[in-house]
Amino acid sequence: MATVTVSPKFQIVIPKDVRDRLVMAPGDKIEVIQLEGRIELIPVRSASSLRGFLKGRKNTFQREDDRCLP
Repeated sequence: MATVTVSPKFQIVIPKDVRDRLVMAPGDKIEVIQLEGRIELIPVRSASSLRGFLKGRKNTFQREDDRCLP
């Protein structure tokens, strides 16, 4: 877990290892969510950038009978 410091302008720097793992670049958007006593930063991704991120995964989920198409 990384620790960051809030600047006098209320800015923070996202650590490089976190930016690299999330493949972040300058200008990327981040959604800020305040939850009970904490802040979560969530990268905003376009739908087109998510294309193929599940490639190779098998869908083994069994739907309930009333949820299946005839």
